[in-house]
Amino acid sequence: MAMFKRSSTPAKGFDWAGLGWLFLFFWYFSGITQLLILLTGTSGFTGFRQAFVMSAIWLAPMLLFPARTRLLAAVIGVVLWACSMASLGYFFIYQQEFSQSVIFIMFESNVSEAGEYMTQYFAWWMVAAFIAHTAVALFLWTRLRPVYLPRGKALLAATAILVAVIGYPLVKQTARTGSLAAGYEKFETRIEPAVPWQMLVAYRRYGETLASMQGMLDNASQVPPLHNFKDAMAGQPATLVLVIGESTNRQRMSLYGYPRQTTPELDKLKDQLAVFDNVITPRPYTIEALQQVLTFADEESPDLYLKTPSLVSVMKQAGYKTYWITNQQTMTKRNTMLTTFSEQADEQVYLNNNRNQNARQYDGDVLEPFTKALADSAPRKFIVVHLLGTHMSYQYRYPPTYDTFKDRQGVPPGVSDDQLPTYNSYDNAVRYNDFVVSSLIKDYAKTDPNGFLLYLSDHGEDVFDSAGHNTLGRNEAKPTAPMYTIPFMAWASPKWRANHGWDFTGDLQRPYSSSHLIHTWADLAGLSFDELDHSKSLVSDSFKARPLLIGNPYEREQKALIDFSLMKPKAPATAVVTQ
Repeated sequence: MAMFKRSSTPAKGFDWAGLGWLFLFFWYFSGITQLLILLTGTSGFTGFRQAFVMSAIWLAPMLLFPARTRLLAAVIGVVLWACSMASLGYFFIYQQEFSQSVIFIMFESNVSEAGEYMTQYFAWWMVAAFIAHTAVALFLWTRLRPVYLPRGKALLAATAILVAVIGYPLVKQTARTGSLAAGYEKFETRIEPAVPWQMLVAYRRYGETLASMQGMLDNASQVPPLHNFKDAMAGQPATLVLVIGESTNRQRMSLYGYPRQTTPELDKLKDQLAVFDNVITPRPYTIEALQQVLTFADEESPDLYLKTPSLVSVMKQAGYKTYWITNQQTMTKRNTMLTTFSEQADEQVYLNNNRNQNARQYDGDVLEPFTKALADSAPRKFIVVHLLGTHMSYQYRYPPTYDTFKDRQGVPPGVSDDQLPTYNSYDNAVRYNDFVVSSLIKDYAKTDPNGFLLYLSDHGEDVFDSAGHNTLGRNEAKPTAPMYTIPFMAWASPKWRANHGWDFTGDLQRPYSSSHLIHTWADLAGLSFDELDHSKSLVSDSFKARPLLIGNPYEREQKALIDFSLMKPKAPATAVVTQ
């Protein structure tokens, strides 16, 4: 009863100012980082809003135990402060938000690597920033005072806060998803921007995803090697590069005839490139597409990715040292398959540890680790570079200096004024992607390699391109051509051209699905094995044109697979975007 002792004192009105100081104190630890993320344009408003709402839960114990306000706030505050220091420090260094991907990188790094990071990124101004951050927290704590309510009202208010912040959203998400597990997962995403949940949710998801990935790696390790494997380049130094783009529709590239100059650098290199202009992806989502692109799986045998070697494993069998450099998110439930592919490589570089896909992240970051991999002394190297490309939200994919397209010049008349900013930002993202891909080619060429570089996108994107100009994103249930039409091009060094047939003039218009990439790659690399089907190789004399199948192969009973070349125009609809 002591905690409600002052409830009978003459009321002067509720102490809103006292409650405000309490809220500000607890909000500060989550809010300062989210505010910086918002103000720097690193991400949108969602994280800031969610951190704001979640900070209210700490008011409940303050209202229930007002006589211990300072003590409780100090205990809770120390935990929040420690978590906020980690979150803020990570933002200072990487301009990214803390996520389970960060925990993955932490556990993947050794002490030596951690020391290198500290030496490279530490700056003395960070010490001053941390001291200032701590000083503000202490100041806010000194302003705290008890907020007294009658016992019944205190219980009611605390309950209302917990129901509003935790109970209602959890019930709502459970009802919406149809299961408690799915509802809880959605709720976790809601609370993740706030400390300490940021750390707790990240660690739980890291453990869950790691277990799933380990299962996939164990399965991959059981897959037998290819039979009667031969390498025409055996024993010779070679460096081969595969660049995987993201969400890039070739119809928006000037290299493929688009009227806006969205690929000026690749346009300059056109005479050096084999530019294939009739290649499509089997599926409009990253994971589902790459399960086929990087394995022997295809639309007719979609489960082969579980039973046959991946492209990384094939190159390791050929004696290449393998590298995987990625600017994609690392440890998310959706990206477990991608991380599994990357972990099969000998070395990995993970650059994107953002919690939110809609966050500012530039592909230019891949250039430095790519140069480092090229300089490795290994005589035979296979390097995969996985870009974030032109993935939504497009304005986060390029720096301000690439904000080139701002008006309606070159824009189809059917694109509305409301759609114009998004349409332009996609073209700007394509232009920056042009800089990155062309830079990779130029940096590769500077090393005078013996090898080739192949670039393709995982899938396309419809950004108000189809009839009616109302479709944005990707939706397998209502396919449109821009979701599937992808760039596909290769560059070879003079050394490689001198010893390999590299005249593909008659092959550039062949209808082809990237689901058969592994056969084309093997042909280009001089590999042969029993599982190789030359009729599925884009550059083989034995190439056989096939129906370009698209759709969900696991819904055959609904006749989901259709031939892209015979696809009838679909009624435009806003697409469901999935990575």
